[in-house]
Amino acid sequence: MNLNKEPDLKQGFISKTSTLIINTSSAPEFIDITEKIIDIVDNTKISDGTITIYSRHTTSAIVIQENEPLLLNDMASLLEKLSPKNSRYGHNDFTIRTVNMNEGEPPNGHSHCQHLILGSSETIPVANGLLTLGQWQRIFVVELDESKITPREIVVQIMGI
Repeated sequence: MNLNKEPDLKQGFISKTSTLIINTSSAPEFIDITEKIIDIVDNTKISDGTITIYSRHTTSAIVIQENEPLLLNDMASLLEKLSPKNSRYGHNDFTIRTVNMNEGEPPNGHSHCQHLILGSSETIPVANGLLTLGQWQRIFVVELDESKITPREIVVQIMGI
């Protein structure tokens, strides 16, 4: 891909925002959304700019990684080692916790800690109408909370010319 082509500045600046609804079924779960993001880029007709993919949840992350099954298993194992589900988390102690409580609150401190490691968003350059992902790079929604197996809202915003 030739990334050095000069953009056509006669075009106007465009910003488009959309929301993807992603259904999850387990945790941790790595859901490849790359093709959906490519479709969004194609439909905007933006030739040069950036796209940001953002999870609206504190227990569902966005990452760029390789889609290789053994590696995905390795990453799930690493997340469990770093923030084991069965460790003690103050967030899970409902006898002392008083903030941000909901009916049926799940004990999910581990998934919040795993999210801290992974993060909420990725921003990718768009050049010549294409995502500039590397050969093996894919975009994933990572479900971290088995108690939140519900549709996840992923905001996608592309800006450019």
